[in-house]
Amino acid sequence: MKEIFNLTVKFRFMIVNRNIKRIWSLSMLCLILLSCNSSNQSYESLPKKVDFNFDIRPILVQNCYLCHGPDPSSRKANLRLDTYEGATAALKEGGHAVVPGKPSKSELIYRITHENDDKIMPPPEMNSKLSEREIKLLQKWIDQGAEWKPHWSFIKPSLDNEINDIDFYVNNYLNLKELNKAPVANKNTLIRRVSYLLTGLPPVTEDVEEFISDSSENAYDTMVNKYLNSMGYGERWARHWMDLVRYAETKGHEFDYTITGAWEYRDYLIKAFNNDVPYSQLLKEHLAGDLLKEKRYDTETGKLESQIATAFYAMGEGTHSPVDVRQDEANRIDNMIDVTSKTFQGLTVSCAKCHDHKFDPITAADYYAFYGIMESTRFTPLDANLSIEKENIAKELLEIQDYIKALVTEKVSPQIQVERNQKDNEVIKPSNDYNLLGDFRASSFGKWKTSGMAFGEKTTLGVPEIDKHSGKLIALKEGVASSRVFDVGVFGSLRSPDFILDSNFIGVRARGNQSTIRIIVDNFQLIQNPIYGDLTKGINSSEWTNYIFNVEAWKGHKAYVEILTGEYIQHNFNLAKDAFVEAEYAISFNKEWPSEIRITNNDPSAKQIKAINKQIKKGHLKPSFYELITTIDSSKKLSSKLKGKTFIYGVSDGFAKNSPIFNRGRHQDLSEDSIPRRFLSALPLGDVPFKSKGSGRLELAQAMLNKENPLTSRVMVNRIWHHLFGRGIVETVDNFGLQGKLPSHPELLDHLAIKFQKEGWSIKKMIKYIVTSETFKRSTLVNKEALKKDPNNIYLASFPVRRLESEAIRDGILVASESLNATVYGPPVPTYLTKFMQGRGRPEKSGPLNGNGRRSIYQSVRRNFLEPMMTVFDRPIPFTTFGKRDVTNVPSQSLILMNDPFVIEQAEIMAQKLLKEESLSFGQKIEWIYMRAFSRKPTEDEIANAFKFVKQLEDMKKGNNNNADFDLEIWKEYCHSIFNLKEFLYLI
Repeated sequence: MKEIFNLTVKFRFMIVNRNIKRIWSLSMLCLILLSCNSSNQSYESLPKKVDFNFDIRPILVQNCYLCHGPDPSSRKANLRLDTYEGATAALKEGGHAVVPGKPSKSELIYRITHENDDKIMPPPEMNSKLSEREIKLLQKWIDQGAEWKPHWSFIKPSLDNEINDIDFYVNNYLNLKELNKAPVANKNTLIRRVSYLLTGLPPVTEDVEEFISDSSENAYDTMVNKYLNSMGYGERWARHWMDLVRYAETKGHEFDYTITGAWEYRDYLIKAFNNDVPYSQLLKEHLAGDLLKEKRYDTETGKLESQIATAFYAMGEGTHSPVDVRQDEANRIDNMIDVTSKTFQGLTVSCAKCHDHKFDPITAADYYAFYGIMESTRFTPLDANLSIEKENIAKELLEIQDYIKALVTEKVSPQIQVERNQKDNEVIKPSNDYNLLGDFRASSFGKWKTSGMAFGEKTTLGVPEIDKHSGKLIALKEGVASSRVFDVGVFGSLRSPDFILDSNFIGVRARGNQSTIRIIVDNFQLIQNPIYGDLTKGINSSEWTNYIFNVEAWKGHKAYVEILTGEYIQHNFNLAKDAFVEAEYAISFNKEWPSEIRITNNDPSAKQIKAINKQIKKGHLKPSFYELITTIDSSKKLSSKLKGKTFIYGVSDGFAKNSPIFNRGRHQDLSEDSIPRRFLSALPLGDVPFKSKGSGRLELAQAMLNKENPLTSRVMVNRIWHHLFGRGIVETVDNFGLQGKLPSHPELLDHLAIKFQKEGWSIKKMIKYIVTSETFKRSTLVNKEALKKDPNNIYLASFPVRRLESEAIRDGILVASESLNATVYGPPVPTYLTKFMQGRGRPEKSGPLNGNGRRSIYQSVRRNFLEPMMTVFDRPIPFTTFGKRDVTNVPSQSLILMNDPFVIEQAEIMAQKLLKEESLSFGQKIEWIYMRAFSRKPTEDEIANAFKFVKQLEDMKKGNNNNADFDLEIWKEYCHSIFNLKEFLYLI
């Protein structure tokens, strides 16, 4: 029994023990499975705090907004997921899409996790299924309260700790992603990188050797400062900016008309970047340089720089014979809005032309608020050499004229008694036969506006005419608008307010020489036959003439009258040294020129002047002012300094005009109410109408620079980062809206934006800050782990390998061949025309093949005849803002480098200069080439390979008996092959 008992107990113990083991084994299996599931989950771990902008909004945009977004025309089930109010509103079928804090009660979670095809969201036909991580993110976000935020770029930059630097933010992400950073690049790589990125040129051999031999701690900083302070820096960064403003020197379309003085704007940019003009100032000058009270002058020449920047408005394409001139204006203004908003705010405002923006908080009303600003702006030639000296001379001359006028009036007026009659105080209304648009027979221009210096501040009424030899008073001038206030050949324009054409004819009584009167309909500028030729008249008669414009075809359109010294020759403005224009009045009428045009402003001084002139003519009054002869003579000499020689096409202010909304973008279908000119409603000051009586461009600039605006500084520092690393922190550099990319390093972007403003908007300081960081100095070497985890190098474990731009490739070839012409500024070098570059507007003469050896920025940019090498290597076609160039790799690039006569010519020049170094060994010759092409010495293997290649070339060309030609041909081929290597074309 005892044995049986023991066996029974033992058996039971075994069973229990077996069960315990089984339970333990199952438990361990579960733990293992759970552990495996935890450690091998297929998605990145969730953040502690889910952020709406960076974690949730991209999911909603990608998967939900098409049917439940801001566009009411495509919205389904009346559900909006782009706003908190829409997402938390009660649904028709009951419940709420989002119940903050309760994912289990949120219809959104129920639908995205449903298994049935008729319930799951997004629906199967969209071929868009949420990943497990995306579902978990949405659940956690709702669980944490479902906080909605404005789009990240509309939130003002802020940081918890502003003392951190670039490397802190970049390394923080590398640690988070478990990426090992690359070591610092060698000195040869660094100087080539810095030189190209700061100046667009490779370093010369002497600079490389100097940097390599400098073992001091500040060697790198010294090298960076050298390139920042070189002329090449301004040339490089001006070209970047020219991509934004669609820089070109011609208008395109059929005849590719010249844009007057576009190169002056290019020179303005080079100087501005070299002088480190604050970005805030650059922005104000571009938007409203003609309106600034505090003007900026060149410190060396005294030249007025501010107004030149407004030429960027005029860089757009232009058609010379549009059938619908109102549509043409709408197209031009749309382009101006597009370029302005992308360049300075990184927003696609033009997407709101026909309706509210589909994604961004930009309304159609915002678009037409901008439209009114542009519509109230007028295009005009500007004196490109206007200077502080000219302005002071003009001010001095006006003071002298006022002194002379006061002296003469004081002496002569008491001798004249003017008879008064009852009609003197009556304002005589014009008859029904005409309408008076402008009358200059009184002392003022009325509501007309002037630009330039020629017309002064008022009419000629009462200006003394004194014989320059005897000092005798000849007469007091009657009132006219005259461009000879100072002298002939001085630039100026006189423009009327806008009016609606309601008569058949416009008439201007004028006289002059080599000058122009134009009727500008809907801001249309390229006036010529066959459609618009009658809207412009050349003034070439010293006799008073009635100039008549037939405007019957444009009744109902808005227009203004422009009286201009100088003339357009093939739409290129020219001012002759003896050009002038004078006008008495401008009228509109329906049939015949009226027999009498009465003065509506009955100025009492005009009667007195007539009385004085009558007495002088009769000989009853013989005043002499001999003491003024010297003053008059010196005034004449001063006046000659005001003559204009070079001009730029920019803008001046018109009259405030608020635009209605064009329903569906059609100018034929206008809303009843006009939209006040203002900034974007989603940004600070966006709800404040502009008070300016002109365009409001200065107020626009001030709104952009408001310290609360989250975009202006962010957009610019991101552009700088993009040009240095080849990719912006926000990759879509021109689009910070919902369709743009999220920033890879948002805290870093805010850090740079805040620092940029605090350090006075200095572009040079920001560039130096970036290029002196460890992040910038890293090698391009990529380890396998980093390549697997971050194949696109978003987190910058290494410096990105990047191809040089077209200009840098061409200029690098010139530097390598020692053919670069360092001349700066001035008119562009004409385009070298191949036999394939044909068509209307083709220049009569071709430019030189080598562009006179000058940098690419000085080569002409003709829209219809773009330089092939620039185009093939992705310089953008100038029609809108291109902050980010395409970087392609296509066969035509290789064909250009192999066959372009410029490249072949430079290879031969390089070979010729090499062969002049007669004492060099073979290895030294290769070293000579490598230092100029790659900024480094060759390795022994590279010298050995070069020897083999040269030997092959010699074997191929043995038929050439002339030793000199033979050597030249061999080394030309070798240099040519160097230009084709990736190391020459890329920063590696």
